[in-house]
Amino acid sequence: MAVEIERKFLVKNDTWKENATVKRYSQGYLSRQQGRTVRVRRVEEKAFLTIKGPTSHGCSRKEYEYEIPVRDGQELLETLCEQPLIEKNRYLVNFAGMVWEVDEFLGENSPLVVAEIELESVGQQFEKPDWLAEEVTGDIRYYNSSLCVTPYSKWK
Repeated sequence: MAVEIERKFLVKNDTWKENATVKRYSQGYLSRQQGRTVRVRRVEEKAFLTIKGPTSHGCSRKEYEYEIPVRDGQELLETLCEQPLIEKNRYLVNFAGMVWEVDEFLGENSPLVVAEIELESVGQQFEKPDWLAEEVTGDIRYYNSSLCVTPYSKWK
Protein backbone atom coordinates (compact mmCIF):
# COMPACT_ATOMS: atom_id res chain seq x y z
CA MET A 1 0.00 0.00 0.00
CA ALA A 2 1.23 3.46 -0.86
CA VAL A 3 0.23 6.69 0.82
CA GLU A 4 0.04 9.86 -1.23
CA ILE A 5 0.87 13.05 0.66
CA GLU A 6 0.57 16.12 -1.51
CA ARG A 7 0.01 19.84 -1.23
CA LYS A 8 -1.63 21.81 -4.03
CA PHE A 9 -1.27 25.49 -4.97
CA LEU A 10 -2.51 27.87 -7.63
CA VAL A 11 0.15 29.38 -9.87
CA LYS A 12 0.42 33.14 -10.42
CA ASN A 13 2.81 33.38 -13.39
CA ASP A 14 4.67 31.19 -15.87
CA THR A 15 8.29 31.64 -14.76
CA TRP A 16 8.25 27.97 -13.71
CA LYS A 17 8.29 26.95 -17.40
CA GLU A 18 11.94 27.98 -17.94
CA ASN A 19 13.49 24.55 -17.23
CA ALA A 20 10.44 22.32 -17.11
CA THR A 21 9.83 19.07 -18.97
CA VAL A 22 6.31 18.32 -20.23
CA LYS A 23 4.04 15.34 -20.98
CA ARG A 24 0.45 15.21 -22.19
CA TYR A 25 -2.13 13.61 -19.87
CA SER A 26 -5.65 12.40 -20.50
CA GLN A 27 -7.63 11.00 -17.59
CA GLY A 28 -11.10 9.93 -16.70
CA TYR A 29 -13.00 8.45 -13.79
CA LEU A 30 -14.69 5.07 -13.47
CA SER A 31 -15.86 5.93 -9.94
CA ARG A 32 -15.97 9.18 -7.95
CA GLN A 33 -17.78 8.02 -4.83
CA GLN A 34 -17.35 9.80 -1.51
CA GLY A 35 -14.05 8.65 -0.03
CA ARG A 36 -12.70 6.80 -3.06
CA THR A 37 -11.97 7.31 -6.71
CA VAL A 38 -10.98 4.98 -9.52
CA ARG A 39 -9.13 6.74 -12.32
CA VAL A 40 -7.77 5.77 -15.73
CA ARG A 41 -4.88 7.88 -16.98
CA ARG A 42 -3.00 7.92 -20.25
CA VAL A 43 0.42 9.55 -20.25
CA GLU A 44 1.62 9.59 -23.84
CA GLU A 45 2.27 5.88 -24.63
CA LYS A 46 1.53 4.46 -21.17
CA ALA A 47 -1.71 3.93 -19.26
CA PHE A 48 -2.49 3.48 -15.57
CA LEU A 49 -5.37 2.45 -13.33
CA THR A 50 -5.35 4.27 -9.98
CA ILE A 51 -7.47 3.70 -6.89
CA LYS A 52 -7.47 6.39 -4.19
CA GLY A 53 -9.00 6.30 -0.73
CA PRO A 54 -10.40 9.13 1.41
CA THR A 55 -8.23 12.10 2.32
CA SER A 56 -6.98 12.27 5.89
CA HIS A 57 -4.90 14.90 7.69
CA GLY A 58 -5.93 17.30 4.91
CA CYS A 59 -3.29 16.12 2.42
CA SER A 60 -2.74 12.33 2.58
CA ARG A 61 -4.60 9.30 1.31
CA LYS A 62 -4.04 5.69 0.31
CA GLU A 63 -3.20 5.26 -3.35
CA TYR A 64 -2.74 2.16 -5.49
CA GLU A 65 -1.53 2.60 -9.08
CA TYR A 66 -1.00 -0.07 -11.72
CA GLU A 67 0.26 0.17 -15.28
CA ILE A 68 -2.18 -1.35 -17.78
CA PRO A 69 -1.90 -1.90 -21.55
CA VAL A 70 -2.23 1.43 -23.35
CA ARG A 71 -4.94 0.05 -25.67
CA ASP A 72 -7.01 -0.99 -22.65
CA GLY A 73 -6.47 2.42 -21.06
CA GLN A 74 -7.57 4.24 -24.19
CA GLU A 75 -10.64 2.04 -24.55
CA LEU A 76 -11.61 2.65 -20.92
CA LEU A 77 -11.19 6.41 -21.40
CA GLU A 78 -13.39 6.38 -24.50
CA THR A 79 -16.12 3.98 -23.39
CA LEU A 80 -16.44 3.66 -19.60
CA CYS A 81 -15.06 6.85 -18.05
CA GLU A 82 -17.27 9.79 -17.24
CA GLN A 83 -17.08 12.55 -19.84
CA PRO A 84 -15.60 15.03 -20.40
CA LEU A 85 -12.11 13.74 -19.76
CA ILE A 86 -9.47 15.81 -18.00
CA GLU A 87 -6.89 16.94 -20.54
CA LYS A 88 -3.72 18.65 -19.35
CA ASN A 89 -0.05 19.21 -19.88
CA ARG A 90 1.99 18.18 -16.84
CA TYR A 91 5.31 19.88 -16.33
CA LEU A 92 8.00 18.64 -13.95
CA VAL A 93 9.85 21.49 -12.29
CA ASN A 94 12.88 21.06 -10.01
CA PHE A 95 13.05 23.64 -7.24
CA ALA A 96 15.14 23.61 -4.05
CA GLY A 97 15.77 19.87 -4.25
CA MET A 98 12.11 18.96 -4.76
CA VAL A 99 10.12 18.08 -7.89
CA TRP A 100 6.94 20.05 -8.48
CA GLU A 101 4.23 18.86 -10.87
CA VAL A 102 2.57 21.80 -12.58
CA ASP A 103 -0.67 20.98 -14.41
CA GLU A 104 -1.74 23.31 -17.18
CA PHE A 105 -5.35 22.31 -17.87
CA LEU A 106 -6.78 22.31 -21.38
CA GLY A 107 -10.29 22.45 -22.82
CA GLU A 108 -13.07 23.40 -20.41
CA ASN A 109 -10.60 23.66 -17.50
CA SER A 110 -8.36 26.21 -19.24
CA PRO A 111 -6.73 28.52 -18.12
CA LEU A 112 -6.39 26.77 -14.73
CA VAL A 113 -2.79 26.04 -13.65
CA VAL A 114 -2.13 24.12 -10.42
CA ALA A 115 1.18 23.06 -8.84
CA GLU A 116 1.50 20.00 -6.60
CA ILE A 117 4.32 18.71 -4.46
CA GLU A 118 4.45 15.17 -3.08
CA LEU A 119 5.86 14.87 0.41
CA GLU A 120 7.26 12.04 2.52
CA SER A 121 5.37 13.10 5.67
CA VAL A 122 2.44 15.36 6.51
CA GLY A 123 4.62 17.85 8.40
CA GLN A 124 7.53 17.88 5.95
CA GLN A 125 8.93 21.38 5.37
CA PHE A 126 9.67 22.62 1.86
CA GLU A 127 10.65 25.85 0.18
CA LYS A 128 7.93 27.54 -1.82
CA PRO A 129 8.86 29.02 -5.19
CA ASP A 130 7.85 32.63 -5.86
CA TRP A 131 5.49 31.57 -8.68
CA LEU A 132 3.05 29.96 -6.23
CA ALA A 133 -0.19 31.68 -5.25
CA GLU A 134 -2.69 30.51 -2.64
CA GLU A 135 -2.79 26.95 -1.33
CA VAL A 136 -5.85 24.93 -2.39
CA THR A 137 -4.94 21.54 -0.91
CA GLY A 138 -8.26 20.98 0.88
CA ASP A 139 -10.51 22.65 -1.69
CA ILE A 140 -12.36 19.84 -3.48
CA ARG A 141 -13.19 22.09 -6.44
CA TYR A 142 -9.56 21.67 -7.54
CA TYR A 143 -9.58 17.87 -7.40
CA ASN A 144 -9.36 16.46 -10.91
CA SER A 145 -12.37 14.28 -10.11
CA SER A 146 -14.38 17.45 -9.42
CA LEU A 147 -13.08 19.30 -12.49
CA CYS A 148 -14.53 16.63 -14.77
CA VAL A 149 -18.01 17.37 -13.35
CA THR A 150 -17.74 21.13 -12.87
CA PRO A 151 -15.03 22.44 -15.20
CA TYR A 152 -13.12 25.56 -14.21
CA SER A 153 -14.64 27.54 -17.11
CA LYS A 154 -18.12 27.05 -15.57
CA TRP A 155 -17.21 28.44 -12.14
CA LYS A 156 -18.83 31.75 -11.19
